Formats: sequence, C-alpha cells, structure tokens
Amino acid sequence: MKSILLVKTSSLGDVIHNLPVVSELRRGRRAVTVDWVVEEAFAAIPRLHPGVADVIPVAIRRWRGALGRGSTWREIGQFVQRLRAKRYDAVIDTQGLFKSALITAVARGTRYGLDWASSREPLRIFYDRTFGIPWTQHAVERNRALAARALGYELSPHPEYGIHARAASFPWHALQRYVVLLHATSAAGKLWPEQSWIELGARCLQRGLGCILPWGSDGERVRSTQLAAALRGAVVPPALTFDELAGLFAGAHAVAGVDTGLTHLAGALGAPTVGIYCATDPSATGLYACPRAVNLGGIGKRPTVDEVMAALERYGSTRS
Repeated sequence: MKSILLVKTSSLGDVIHNLPVVSELRRGRRAVTVDWVVEEAFAAIPRLHPGVADVIPVAIRRWRGALGRGSTWREIGQFVQRLRAKRYDAVIDTQGLFKSALITAVARGTRYGLDWASSREPLRIFYDRTFGIPWTQHAVERNRALAARALGYELSPHPEYGIHARAASFPWHALQRYVVLLHATSAAGKLWPEQSWIELGARCLQRGLGCILPWGSDGERVRSTQLAAALRGAVVPPALTFDELAGLFAGAHAVAGVDTGLTHLAGALGAPTVGIYCATDPSATGLYACPRAVNLGGIGKRPTVDEVMAALERYGSTRS
C-alpha cells in the first residue's frame, strides 16, 4: 500500500485547486491512502473529498501571533508528534513556500517539491527531489503535474475535484429559487463595484430569483447588509461553515462571485458559477475544469453587468 501526504496549507482557493491531485492519486489506485496537512480554518475542504483518509490541521496563522505563549509551543509539539507518527512513501509539497517546505521537512518519508525556478522561494534543501513546473500552467495543472512527476504516473486529460454536496435547507430563508452573490474578497482591487452588484441583484429579482449574500468577516457582513438593503427580499445569512456553504451552493440556481476562494468552491462543487475578475488573470488562478462555470474579465478588464447577467442566465439554465 502506498501512503501519500499532501502539504497544501492555504489559502482557500489554493486548497481547492489541490483537490484534483487527490482524485488523480485515487483513480485506479485503490491501495493508495492520501493524508493532507492544511490550515485549521480550511480543514473542512479536504474532508469533502472521499479520497482523503486523514486531515492534519496546522495553525501557523494563529501561532505566529502567539509565539510567546507556552500553550502555543505545546500545540506545535503536538502537531509535530502527530505529523511524525506515520512514515509516508511520499510527502509532496504543492505549496512551494517556506512554511510548507518546513512542514514537509519535518514529515517522515521521501520529500518532493518545486525547484527554485518553479517556486517563490529557494527551498531545495528541504526536499529529496525537486521538479520544474512551468508558471504558465494553471494552478490546478501545476499541482497535478508535480504529483505525477513525483510518483511517475501519467496524468488523465480531465481534472476532477471529486467533491459533492447535497442542497441544504436553512431556517433563515424560504427562497425556492435563488442566486448566491459572493461580493467580498480580502483584496480591494478584486472588488466589483457595489452599484454593479445592486443592478445585477435587481435583474435577478425581476426574473424571480432571490438573492443571498454570504459574508466571512464583520466588514463583509456590513457590506452584505448594505447591498441587501437595496434589493427587495435579499437575505444576509448568519455566519456559515464551509459545509453549510457547500449545501447553499448545491441548491443555488447560480453563483456569481469575485476572485475569492468561495467562488472556486462553488465551481468545484459543480454549481453554475460565474467568476468576476477585475484585477487578476483568470488563466492563472481562475475557475478551471469546472463543468458549469465561466470566467469574465481580467486585469483592467472589469466585466459589465450585462455580461455577468447573460452568463448567469446561460449557465443557470443548465441547473437540473
């Protein structure tokens, strides 16, 4: 039996882009077990994939701000103990950052990673073998290519995220048909104008589609509330877990979202999804290999409301 440890800790979109690696490892290889090290905040994402045997949470983001506390070092010791409790046939770092390379170096097993030209930092000393993976490839393909080269197998032509969710009902809304509007992102340059969201939501309402505006931080909740105030009957939900968001996306007529991890989650789950790009290049990290998804816009190419609405109608019409 081969045992594989994947190291991809963050961020949300990057974690989702690593899911097809699991699908590839498990395809035709029933004897392979796959474990995954991931930031504690995103641990629910690998757990959505039935091919992941064990998820090992790490808390680097939280630990960084509390290195003076004894409890932090106890947690770090417990993490290292759990990480080293098992010897793996291969430890594959698809993240290519110092933090992930350090985790890889601590794990037991043959260690694989990106070479200097393929990663953002010089990390060769942490690995037993490194590989050059072109930056021109989409993040999904870079992850898949590294694992394939490390383990010596041929890639299948079509990536599969391998995650699924059932439509969920919630006590905080009774909408029969709805769109999810993912307006929030941590980078201001990626935001789509509020007036564009209001106009898009109004058009959805005219077509009998309710609007749901999730949020992740207090600032995002305020923005959701402001947008909902301009849209009759729009719903601002309570704070939702990733499992709850997956159920929300599964039941949506369609999802529209800026360049943020939740938009990638919706696309990976197979929900009709429109990605709105205002400051980043979707060819590098956009919605990819999602059966009912499309990217609009790009660097300096903010999509119009007409374009987004047309895509929502086109892709939403495929909802069974």
